[in-house]
Amino acid sequence: HKVHNFCGGELGGFYLDIIKDRQYTTQADSHPRRSAQTALWHLAETLCRWIAPILSFTAEEIWENLPGERTSSVFLAQWYEHLPQSSVDEEFGDGLWRTLLDVRQEVNRAMETKRAAGELKGSLDAEVELYAAPQLATTLQSLDEELRFVLITSEAAVLPIAEAPEDALEGENPELRVRVAVAAADKCERCWHRRIDVGTHEAHPTLCGRCVTNVEGEGEIRRYA
Repeated sequence: HKVHNFCGGELGGFYLDIIKDRQYTTQADSHPRRSAQTALWHLAETLCRWIAPILSFTAEEIWENLPGERTSSVFLAQWYEHLPQSSVDEEFGDGLWRTLLDVRQEVNRAMETKRAAGELKGSLDAEVELYAAPQLATTLQSLDEELRFVLITSEAAVLPIAEAPEDALEGENPELRVRVAVAAADKCERCWHRRIDVGTHEAHPTLCGRCVTNVEGEGEIRRYA
Protein backbone atom coordinates (compact mmCIF):
# COMPACT_ATOMS: atom_id res chain seq x y z
CA HIS A 1 0.00 0.00 0.00
CA LYS A 2 2.82 2.42 0.81
CA VAL A 3 4.54 1.77 -2.52
CA HIS A 4 1.26 2.08 -4.41
CA ASN A 5 0.40 5.35 -2.67
CA PHE A 6 3.89 6.70 -3.31
CA CYS A 7 3.62 5.92 -7.03
CA GLY A 8 0.14 7.40 -7.37
CA GLY A 9 0.59 10.35 -5.03
CA GLU A 10 4.11 11.74 -4.69
CA LEU A 11 5.24 10.49 -8.10
CA GLY A 12 2.24 10.43 -10.44
CA GLY A 13 0.33 13.25 -8.82
CA PHE A 14 3.29 15.52 -8.10
CA TYR A 15 6.87 14.88 -9.20
CA LEU A 16 6.32 13.24 -12.60
CA ASP A 17 3.62 15.78 -13.42
CA ILE A 18 5.95 18.69 -12.68
CA ILE A 19 9.04 17.45 -14.52
CA LYS A 20 7.14 16.94 -17.78
CA ASP A 21 7.82 20.57 -18.62
CA ARG A 22 11.59 20.34 -18.27
CA GLN A 23 11.61 16.96 -20.03
CA TYR A 24 9.69 18.29 -23.04
CA THR A 25 10.85 21.91 -23.34
CA THR A 26 14.46 22.20 -22.20
CA GLN A 27 17.36 21.27 -24.46
CA ALA A 28 18.05 17.56 -24.93
CA ASP A 29 21.44 17.57 -23.19
CA SER A 30 20.70 20.42 -20.80
CA HIS A 31 21.37 20.17 -17.09
CA PRO A 32 17.65 20.53 -16.15
CA ARG A 33 16.62 17.64 -18.41
CA ARG A 34 19.55 15.35 -17.60
CA SER A 35 19.11 16.04 -13.89
CA ALA A 36 15.49 14.90 -14.06
CA GLN A 37 16.49 11.79 -16.00
CA THR A 38 19.13 10.97 -13.41
CA ALA A 39 16.55 11.25 -10.64
CA LEU A 40 14.23 8.94 -12.60
CA TRP A 41 17.03 6.40 -12.94
CA HIS A 42 17.57 6.40 -9.17
CA LEU A 43 13.81 5.98 -8.71
CA ALA A 44 13.72 3.05 -11.12
CA GLU A 45 16.62 1.35 -9.32
CA THR A 46 14.81 1.75 -6.00
CA LEU A 47 11.27 0.87 -7.09
CA CYS A 48 12.36 -2.22 -8.99
CA ARG A 49 13.75 -3.71 -5.77
CA TRP A 50 10.71 -2.62 -3.74
CA ILE A 51 8.18 -4.33 -5.98
CA ALA A 52 10.19 -7.49 -6.63
CA PRO A 53 8.57 -9.64 -3.87
CA ILE A 54 5.08 -8.64 -5.06
CA LEU A 55 5.37 -8.07 -8.84
CA SER A 56 8.16 -10.54 -9.51
CA PHE A 57 7.91 -10.88 -13.29
CA THR A 58 7.45 -7.15 -13.81
CA ALA A 59 10.46 -6.40 -11.61
CA GLU A 60 12.61 -8.88 -13.56
CA GLU A 61 11.61 -7.30 -16.89
CA ILE A 62 12.47 -3.85 -15.54
CA TRP A 63 15.76 -5.16 -14.20
CA GLU A 64 16.74 -6.59 -17.58
CA ASN A 65 16.17 -3.23 -19.28
CA LEU A 66 17.72 -0.81 -16.79
CA PRO A 67 21.06 0.61 -17.99
CA GLY A 68 24.28 -0.11 -16.15
CA GLU A 69 26.04 -3.19 -14.79
CA ARG A 70 23.92 -5.33 -12.51
CA THR A 71 23.35 -8.86 -11.21
CA SER A 72 21.60 -11.42 -13.40
CA SER A 73 18.38 -11.12 -11.35
CA VAL A 74 16.78 -8.46 -9.18
CA PHE A 75 16.46 -11.18 -6.51
CA LEU A 76 20.25 -11.28 -6.23
CA ALA A 77 20.48 -7.54 -5.59
CA GLN A 78 20.68 -5.63 -2.33
CA TRP A 79 18.45 -2.71 -1.31
CA TYR A 80 19.40 0.44 -3.18
CA GLU A 81 21.24 2.76 -0.80
CA HIS A 82 22.80 5.27 -3.19
CA LEU A 83 20.13 7.98 -3.39
CA PRO A 84 21.86 11.38 -3.58
CA GLN A 85 20.89 14.18 -1.21
CA SER A 86 18.99 16.96 -2.94
CA SER A 87 20.77 20.34 -2.89
CA VAL A 88 17.34 21.91 -2.42
CA ASP A 89 16.78 19.85 0.74
CA GLU A 90 20.16 21.01 2.02
CA GLU A 91 19.19 24.62 1.32
CA PHE A 92 15.62 24.64 2.67
CA GLY A 93 15.18 21.42 4.62
CA ASP A 94 13.25 18.29 3.65
CA GLY A 95 9.93 19.84 4.67
CA LEU A 96 9.89 22.15 1.64
CA TRP A 97 8.35 19.67 -0.77
CA ARG A 98 5.71 18.53 1.71
CA THR A 99 4.68 22.17 2.09
CA LEU A 100 4.58 22.64 -1.68
CA LEU A 101 2.58 19.45 -2.12
CA ASP A 102 -0.03 20.74 0.33
CA VAL A 103 -0.13 24.15 -1.36
CA ARG A 104 -0.53 22.57 -4.76
CA GLN A 105 -3.48 20.55 -3.54
CA GLU A 106 -5.14 23.78 -2.39
CA VAL A 107 -4.45 25.38 -5.77
CA ASN A 108 -5.87 22.36 -7.59
CA ARG A 109 -9.07 22.60 -5.55
CA ALA A 110 -9.41 26.27 -6.46
CA MET A 111 -8.84 25.52 -10.15
CA GLU A 112 -11.37 22.71 -10.04
CA THR A 113 -13.97 25.22 -8.86
CA LYS A 114 -13.22 27.32 -11.96
CA ARG A 115 -13.39 24.26 -14.20
CA ALA A 116 -16.74 23.23 -12.77
CA ALA A 117 -18.05 26.70 -13.55
CA GLY A 118 -16.83 26.38 -17.15
CA GLU A 119 -14.39 29.27 -16.76
CA LEU A 120 -11.14 27.33 -17.00
CA LYS A 121 -9.85 24.48 -19.15
CA GLY A 122 -6.30 23.38 -18.38
CA SER A 123 -4.13 24.51 -15.47
CA LEU A 124 -1.77 26.34 -17.84
CA ASP A 125 -4.67 28.63 -18.72
CA ALA A 126 -4.62 29.89 -15.12
CA GLU A 127 -2.93 32.66 -13.20
CA VAL A 128 -2.73 32.03 -9.46
CA GLU A 129 -2.42 34.45 -6.57
CA LEU A 130 -1.35 32.91 -3.26
CA TYR A 131 -2.17 35.02 -0.22
CA ALA A 132 0.00 33.54 2.50
CA ALA A 133 1.02 34.12 6.11
CA PRO A 134 4.60 35.44 6.50
CA GLN A 135 6.45 32.16 7.06
CA LEU A 136 4.61 30.34 4.29
CA ALA A 137 5.03 33.33 1.98
CA THR A 138 8.80 33.24 2.52
CA THR A 139 8.88 29.54 1.63
CA LEU A 140 6.86 30.06 -1.55
CA GLN A 141 8.87 33.12 -2.60
CA SER A 142 12.10 31.14 -2.26
CA LEU A 143 11.24 29.34 -5.50
CA ASP A 144 10.91 32.67 -7.31
CA GLU A 145 9.89 32.19 -10.98
CA GLU A 146 9.87 28.41 -10.64
CA LEU A 147 6.84 28.39 -8.34
CA ARG A 148 4.63 28.40 -11.43
CA PHE A 149 6.30 25.20 -12.63
CA VAL A 150 5.49 23.48 -9.34
CA LEU A 151 1.86 24.59 -9.58
CA ILE A 152 1.77 23.96 -13.37
CA THR A 153 0.20 27.36 -14.00
CA SER A 154 1.21 30.15 -16.36
CA GLU A 155 1.73 32.63 -13.53
CA ALA A 156 2.03 32.44 -9.74
CA ALA A 157 2.25 35.41 -7.40
CA VAL A 158 2.74 35.39 -3.62
CA LEU A 159 1.04 38.16 -1.64
CA PRO A 160 0.36 38.93 2.06
CA ILE A 161 -2.64 37.12 3.47
CA ALA A 162 -3.96 40.40 4.85
CA GLU A 163 -4.51 41.57 1.26
CA ALA A 164 -6.64 38.56 0.28
CA PRO A 165 -9.80 39.66 -1.60
CA GLU A 166 -13.21 38.23 -0.83
CA ASP A 167 -13.12 35.82 -3.78
CA ALA A 168 -9.86 34.20 -2.61
CA LEU A 169 -10.70 30.67 -1.50
CA GLU A 170 -9.82 29.32 1.92
CA GLY A 171 -8.95 25.64 2.09
CA GLU A 172 -7.66 23.36 4.82
CA ASN A 173 -4.63 25.56 5.51
CA PRO A 174 -5.67 28.66 7.52
CA GLU A 175 -2.42 30.40 6.48
CA LEU A 176 -3.32 30.37 2.79
CA ARG A 177 -5.94 31.86 0.49
CA VAL A 178 -5.97 31.07 -3.23
CA ARG A 179 -7.34 33.15 -6.08
CA VAL A 180 -7.41 31.73 -9.60
CA ALA A 181 -7.95 33.85 -12.71
CA VAL A 182 -8.00 32.94 -16.39
CA ALA A 183 -4.76 34.08 -18.03
CA ALA A 184 -5.27 36.71 -20.71
CA ALA A 185 -1.87 36.32 -22.41
CA ASP A 186 -1.34 34.38 -25.63
CA LYS A 187 -0.31 30.73 -25.45
CA CYS A 188 3.20 29.68 -26.44
CA GLU A 189 2.77 26.97 -29.05
CA ARG A 190 5.79 25.07 -27.74
CA CYS A 191 5.36 24.92 -23.95
CA TRP A 192 1.65 25.93 -23.78
CA HIS A 193 2.30 28.49 -21.06
CA ARG A 194 0.45 31.77 -21.49
CA ARG A 195 3.08 34.52 -21.37
CA ILE A 196 2.89 38.23 -22.10
CA ASP A 197 6.03 38.12 -24.28
CA VAL A 198 4.51 35.74 -26.84
CA GLY A 199 4.50 37.62 -30.14
CA THR A 200 7.37 39.94 -29.21
CA HIS A 201 10.20 37.81 -30.63
CA GLU A 202 10.59 38.54 -34.32
CA ALA A 203 12.31 35.28 -35.26
CA HIS A 204 9.82 33.19 -33.25
CA PRO A 205 6.55 35.14 -32.95
CA THR A 206 4.58 32.17 -31.56
CA LEU A 207 7.04 31.34 -28.76
CA CYS A 208 7.64 32.76 -25.30
CA GLY A 209 11.05 34.05 -24.29
CA ARG A 210 11.88 30.92 -22.32
CA CYS A 211 11.31 28.70 -25.33
CA VAL A 212 13.31 31.02 -27.59
CA THR A 213 16.21 30.59 -25.17
CA ASN A 214 15.80 26.81 -25.25
CA VAL A 215 15.49 26.66 -29.04
CA GLU A 216 18.38 28.85 -30.12
CA GLY A 217 20.06 30.18 -26.97
CA GLU A 218 22.05 28.79 -24.07
CA GLY A 219 18.97 27.22 -22.50
CA GLU A 220 17.15 28.08 -19.31
CA ILE A 221 18.45 27.45 -15.81
CA ARG A 222 16.37 25.45 -13.34
CA ARG A 223 17.21 25.17 -9.66
CA TYR A 224 14.10 23.66 -8.12
CA ALA A 225 11.32 22.43 -10.42
